[in-house]
Amino acid sequence: MGQTIVEKIISHNVGRKVKPGDIVTVKADYVMLDDIMMPFIVSKFNEMGFSKVWDPTKVVIICDHMVPASQTDDIRAYHISCDFASKQGITNLHTSDGICHQLMTEAGYVKPGHVVFGTDSHTTTYGSVGAFSTGIGYTEMAAILGTGEVWMRVPSTIKININGTLAPNVMSKDVILKIIGDLTAAGATYKSLEFCGDTIDSMSQSSRTTMANMAIEAGAKCAVFTPDTKTALYCDIELDDFQSSLVGDEDAVYETVLNYKAEDFVPVMAVPSNVDHIVPISELKGIKVNQVFLGSCTNGRLEDLMEAAAILNGKHVAPYVKLIVTPASRKIYMEAMENGTINVLSKAGAIITHPSCGLCCGRTGGILTDDEVVVATNNRNFLGRMGTSKVKIYLASPKSAAATALAGVITEA
Repeated sequence: MGQTIVEKIISHNVGRKVKPGDIVTVKADYVMLDDIMMPFIVSKFNEMGFSKVWDPTKVVIICDHMVPASQTDDIRAYHISCDFASKQGITNLHTSDGICHQLMTEAGYVKPGHVVFGTDSHTTTYGSVGAFSTGIGYTEMAAILGTGEVWMRVPSTIKININGTLAPNVMSKDVILKIIGDLTAAGATYKSLEFCGDTIDSMSQSSRTTMANMAIEAGAKCAVFTPDTKTALYCDIELDDFQSSLVGDEDAVYETVLNYKAEDFVPVMAVPSNVDHIVPISELKGIKVNQVFLGSCTNGRLEDLMEAAAILNGKHVAPYVKLIVTPASRKIYMEAMENGTINVLSKAGAIITHPSCGLCCGRTGGILTDDEVVVATNNRNFLGRMGTSKVKIYLASPKSAAATALAGVITEA
């Protein structure tokens, strides 16, 4: 009997063939610790009686949620992060380089076939390069830091097959939002989402990253893509035999198979305040907006900024609308400056901020107040996430967000 991609990755890690439901102990290839969780991780690590991490070269600490600090208590997390790295000899420390989920692949840590854990739910992002990656709590992370391993249950897999050509105004964000709407916010709980089909094959690495990032919004344990030449180029590697084998077998057993035609996708938004409440933009046109946010680990990559800039080029955002642009990493920021994208966005009236989680987690500027409306390219629109509980958050693609910023009301590109 064949295997799904996630079954192959876990089997390779544990040294024997596994099937869904098996309880296995896996060894971590890398772990990611973000600043917002560091005080809790370190406290639990000490409480467990550990004095040394199992392998400092496999630990990555990234300060992204709370830099620069917007509240005095945020500074504590920064100091704890730096102190722990210093004491443990951890050189993989990023204090101002960008968002954790962008850096883990961009900086070359995660490779196809790896098993990776992180203290943030959107750790599913790294499945875009063909890795098993998932978010865990600080207690589990403390245990991995001391031992290098953790037990888990092998997830079953939902296969999502997409074929055809997407319309010019449809991005991968629209695709994953539609899928989340169909699955619902709990429809993939503790399951792997395996994406395939010629539409997926034609997608850029950036577009795949957007989809993997949002898999958790359907409750998924992980999301995986077959690594290909685009993946190899992005990861700066040549795929070995194992990495090249990471494709779902024809005789693999899937819990469910969902088939989509690319031509059926349209621009959509997740409307307040549930990420699985998906509505075509054609039914939302004309809703007045106060702010547009372009950025986050979901849609803060160069491709996203360039798509928005193409729409905004030579134009200006609507009166009384704030457009906040937050590149996902320092590297992306520099590339966007070098190719003129930042210049276009700035001339269009955008507020360009430092690379960080920023408004996505309600930090470092841009929060809103009662009854204000924001169209954002990040991954969650929960109550109170970007200000008061009465702020209305609509999630959209970069193209739809840019078009909305120009119009001052919700519209599609």
